[in-house]
Amino acid sequence: MLIMYEISVVHFNYFAELKTKKMHETFKIDENNQIQQIDSSFLKKRNIYLGIKRDDLLHPLISGNKWRKLKYNLAYMQKINKTELLTFGGAFSNHIHACAAAGKEFNIKTHAIIRGPELDNNNPTIQFAKHCGMNLHVVNRIEYRKRHDTEYLNALQERFPNAYIIPEGGTNEHALLGCKELVQSLPEHSYLVCPTGSGGTLAGLIEGSASTTQVIGIAVLKQAEYLNEEIKKLSAKANNQTNWQLLTEFHDGGYGKFSPELWQFCQDMSHTYNLPLEPIYSGKMMYALWQLIEQDYFPSGSKIIAVHTGGLQGLNGLKYRGLI
Repeated sequence: MLIMYEISVVHFNYFAELKTKKMHETFKIDENNQIQQIDSSFLKKRNIYLGIKRDDLLHPLISGNKWRKLKYNLAYMQKINKTELLTFGGAFSNHIHACAAAGKEFNIKTHAIIRGPELDNNNPTIQFAKHCGMNLHVVNRIEYRKRHDTEYLNALQERFPNAYIIPEGGTNEHALLGCKELVQSLPEHSYLVCPTGSGGTLAGLIEGSASTTQVIGIAVLKQAEYLNEEIKKLSAKANNQTNWQLLTEFHDGGYGKFSPELWQFCQDMSHTYNLPLEPIYSGKMMYALWQLIEQDYFPSGSKIIAVHTGGLQGLNGLKYRGLI
């Protein structure tokens, strides 16, 4: 049985233990860095090492690539003397969840422009964000599509003069620094694999990796070939090196979609290896990786590290919608 990630009294009590304080002078968490080796006859007979970088365990609530992306954005926010944070996301967004948690953790006033047109107050992600004190501003889908427009962003900056604006998903030049830092914490490996949505995590891993390491992104959305150019815009090394690739055939129906087989795989991994997965990001990556290993994509002796990018709070939303 899959161990569900619940927004529970235990997690809320984590915040209750935090004393009221001024905004942190530095933004740090006690990063819980762990690599879990998958001990399987499936791997042994192919002479393959598979380690999971458990970034889902970095922090009780601000975990995975969301903390990696936020870490240096928060430092930059402080540098330019902004005291509030404003970002964008859908109602079940991992990024919104992480920003709300960071606001509570570091005593920062947070704002989120939420894609509407309505706000479901029973949505577990929305409930959590409100509990953290995040200010939610619901907009219709027409307005939400303006989230990258300079004129719209300038208007938001005038409306929220003390806010530092982070893009949807958290990907920008500062986010890459945290993802690059992840690589430096890893043992020797020949392949580094991650799920890919916006391309920011993959770009950061490319920036941090040696040219001898093969870096692979598993696209979690349909028609993701355009991300190759986005990654090159983010990473200078991606333009000059050929040690990376984005695999686009494992989206399993598109972003936010998954087959019964993928969901069963996630449950099996949890039961067999005590590795909790959700089927939107890391579960989709692991399912793809398992298929690639089965197809002998990786040569004997390969040392693979797959990055678990967190997002387990999303299981609550899937459960709420009756999708699992």
